[in-house]
Amino acid sequence: MSGTDKMTNDAPLVLAVPSKGRLQENATAFFGRAGLSFVQARGQREYRGQIAGLGGAEVAYLSASEIVAQLSSGSAHLGITGEDLVREQVADADASMVMLAPLGFGQANVVVAVPQAWIDVRTMADLDDVAATMRARTGRKLRVATKYVNLTRRFFANHGLADYRIVESLGATEGAPAAGTAEIVVDITTTGATLSANALKVLDDGVILASEANLVASVRAPWGKQARDAAAAILSRIAAEEEARSLREVRAVLNAVSPQRLGEIAHRLGARLPFGAAGSDGVVTLHCPRKAVFPLVEELGKAGADDITVRTLDYVFRRSNPLIERLLARI
Repeated sequence: MSGTDKMTNDAPLVLAVPSKGRLQENATAFFGRAGLSFVQARGQREYRGQIAGLGGAEVAYLSASEIVAQLSSGSAHLGITGEDLVREQVADADASMVMLAPLGFGQANVVVAVPQAWIDVRTMADLDDVAATMRARTGRKLRVATKYVNLTRRFFANHGLADYRIVESLGATEGAPAAGTAEIVVDITTTGATLSANALKVLDDGVILASEANLVASVRAPWGKQARDAAAAILSRIAAEEEARSLREVRAVLNAVSPQRLGEIAHRLGARLPFGAAGSDGVVTLHCPRKAVFPLVEELGKAGADDITVRTLDYVFRRSNPLIERLLARI
């Protein structure tokens, strides 16, 4: 679809979110923190919804894999899904989609795991030796059980490993070696406990992808004015909430603290003076990184400031929004 077609097709923005489970709960909570509440008119059985108070957008409840397909085809504008599924299902993912922001949940690694009994196999190079030896001695290729066929092939090719064959896993992948259907596995894991319980270990250089849930945008979707405006509103609130979480507001009565001294303290601790110098009441407001709050309070106190207070912030809106800029650069 050409850029002109995208602009003339003024359809509502479609935001695809997981339809069930922990991912749906986390996605709903993530958008809720940004003041974006999902509304399902006919209850949780409804697979379409709205965002309260925001026109020009609708919510589509889909499975994680369906979300990737909808983003890839351009049927959805924005979606929440794991990077592992994006990289597995879409060969040209970076050409058709934009990873706007990692969301801080759904973390898991796609890894290469081998039997713990293979004490001398610790790296992909060692595994290549095992595969070559197996082929020479038995005429058979190393069997790899996995649901991540494309990720596996790309990763193994990058390591020069060719003497293997994929055994597509339909059930519990980690049980394949014990069942005798494969020698090793490529699987997704959060803690490694399930792999360990099945007498498997992750190779030292066997992390294929460190994945987590991402807010993803489709380059192929019809980005008309209505969709662009809705995306700008959504991304503006998300960025403002993320910025607020990273900051604290510190207020203090300056008394004998000179503007020059205040500027030196703020600069050293990475704090900003969003409203400039102190007002007529001598009160100054600073925004500082969370980790710098107590050092800043101590420095202000030593310099003579009084009545220092610290507050959390709900939202910090800035003129520059990296999420919107990243999206507009691609559509």
